[in-house]
Amino acid sequence: MKLGRQLRHLQRYREIALAFARNGFGYFVRELGLMKLIPHWRSVESRHHSEVRTTGERLRSFLQELGPTFVKLGQIASTRHDIFPPDIIAELQKLQDKVPPVPFDEIKRVLEEELGAPLESVYRDFRKEAVAAASIGQVHYARLRSGEEVAVKVQRPGIRKTVETDLEILRNLARIAEHRLHWAKQYGAVELVEELSSSLTAELDYTLEGRSAERIASHFTDRSNVHIPSIWWDLSTRRVLTMEFMHGIQLHDVQALEQAGYDLTEIAEAVANLILEQVFISGHFHADPHPGNVLVMPQASGSKHRDSEAVSSPTPVIGLLDFGMTGRLTPGLKGHFASLIIALRRQSTDGVIKAIEAMGLIPDSVDWQELRRDVDHLREKYYQVPFSDISLGEAVTDLFHVSYHHRIRMPADFMLLGKALLTLEGVITSLDPEFSVVAVAEPFGKKLFLERLKPDRLAESAANYAAEYVDLLADLPSRLRSFGRLLARGKLPLELSVRDVDRMMQKLDRISGRLSFSIVLLSFSIIMAGLVIGSSVGRQPGLLSRFPVLEIGFTIAAVMFLYMIVSIFRSGKK
Repeated sequence: MKLGRQLRHLQRYREIALAFARNGFGYFVRELGLMKLIPHWRSVESRHHSEVRTTGERLRSFLQELGPTFVKLGQIASTRHDIFPPDIIAELQKLQDKVPPVPFDEIKRVLEEELGAPLESVYRDFRKEAVAAASIGQVHYARLRSGEEVAVKVQRPGIRKTVETDLEILRNLARIAEHRLHWAKQYGAVELVEELSSSLTAELDYTLEGRSAERIASHFTDRSNVHIPSIWWDLSTRRVLTMEFMHGIQLHDVQALEQAGYDLTEIAEAVANLILEQVFISGHFHADPHPGNVLVMPQASGSKHRDSEAVSSPTPVIGLLDFGMTGRLTPGLKGHFASLIIALRRQSTDGVIKAIEAMGLIPDSVDWQELRRDVDHLREKYYQVPFSDISLGEAVTDLFHVSYHHRIRMPADFMLLGKALLTLEGVITSLDPEFSVVAVAEPFGKKLFLERLKPDRLAESAANYAAEYVDLLADLPSRLRSFGRLLARGKLPLELSVRDVDRMMQKLDRISGRLSFSIVLLSFSIIMAGLVIGSSVGRQPGLLSRFPVLEIGFTIAAVMFLYMIVSIFRSGKK
């Protein structure tokens, strides 16, 4: 069994190496030492070397060629604007997760294994044709024995083993890359692969998706214009998810929405409020609200209208689908996000930098002067621009560009938030080009800011800070003892960062020259002092008494002293 696993790994390594070579990444194969896996390596490399494509296009082709694991990793990576440049992100966003459906016999076998019962005993009706098919799983329409309509999401057979094998190989390649390639170590290839892998592994557990749906639904239990599908937990496992089947019109079908009599501006406002309320209020949000994941459903019979008067258009109910990609903002991250919005609103460069520093991991090598200049440029771009005229997507993209340029690593959930907001604005613009998402977001931002000023929240923050300071004070004696031991051993580590080495060396040369000059002057002064003392106590006239030695010596000393003073003043002006 172990031999079979090794053979599978070897074959997959060969497939990955060939995909690198075929897509113009032959240098990577050479650097990682994978050439021995490819027969006739030189002919393979030269055959594809002449193809003229951008790096992003070649990377997208490479990921698509290697199948589900790599496609999903590429889609997850497309949210990381803080790591990858804009041209790469643009190509990764084109990755399609649509594949031919698995034959029904294989799907039936998975269902019966997971549910522990024949399919006919669980469902009254189960359609063999898939409603939707993706690289991880596919969705089928079914009707329960009790009559409810459900959507059954079934994982592809063997996909977990495929993903685990690919991720294991990728981790190994990342370790080799960090060992052999400076840029891979600088970018933290191992950490990046681990981060992307954890996100993909979570998508393989459908129970997590079901819990995410219920968590978001819990914040809208009293809202008649929001619908989140119910989950049948007795018919759900890690590989099968049974949820309510929802009927409605997808947002991209604008013609059908207009024919049904819906007001597109009203739909745009309802969708914007739904997503922004998740972001700012509950903190747990749908991170992929593209048009295929949002339905417009008719108002349930018996529901109340918006007012007592008759309305010309039906009241839309917004339904959300597919909770495989969700994000969560902790109270601290929500507070930092609110601080960022407020700082942008107040045109405060210091406030923006402080909020970014609180949210992200700013590297030690950052050029603070350049970072401040870039944030100033961002601030000036939106200076005195009416809030309703600001493009949320453009503002978020600008912020991502700054974080990428300065290698500022943002929390993964914050990057998912950026993806959700960008997707949201694209959806809203397709419905109503004049609609401002930022104008809808402003009241939520103000509410979040005011919540931070509530006495109970302030007291909670103060208690947290107090606890941190108590821990810091408790650790202080041990830290001081460690510091004292280092001093006693003469092993105090010192890290010095010098931006302009040549300039520093010139200063050191001047200092050392001045120090040598001072020593010579001191020595001369000591000799002169000895001559003075000797002449005053000596009884016999010496050879030097015939010459004005003291007068000449004092003159030379005065000139040397004046020269040193002038040189000090001159160096201070440079």
